[in-house]
Amino acid sequence: MARITVEDCLENVDNRFELVMIGSKRARQLAVEGRTALVPEENDKPTVIALREIACGHVDASILSPVKQNFALDEDVAEAVTDSSTSEADLEAEADAAIAAALEALAGNDPDPVENSVVDGENFPRSDEQSPA
Repeated sequence: MARITVEDCLENVDNRFELVMIGSKRARQLAVEGRTALVPEENDKPTVIALREIACGHVDASILSPVKQNFALDEDVAEAVTDSSTSEADLEAEADAAIAAALEALAGNDPDPVENSVVDGENFPRSDEQSPA
């Protein structure tokens, strides 16, 4: 394992704060995003690999600037998004109606009691017994 010092890294960055920012960003890229190392890994942890890359001059402050990405939606995707938002509103209204009906049934105001309940395609018999308190 090669020993990396702060002084080795400060030759390629302006100050210690920038070193911490660059090192942490690069270590996250290596550990979480699965980026490949620019130096031999040698069983080192992502933090040490990031510092070695900085000391070698492979990584600089340019990784801190956000990458602007342009995403263009084609018409089919835009229509699907519009349709799904409409169906969500319908589902929400349906769920609200089911909750209101269940509350009415619990309050004893159900004029037409249902013998069986159907949930997700399964048939459940109605139980009029009260659960013990």
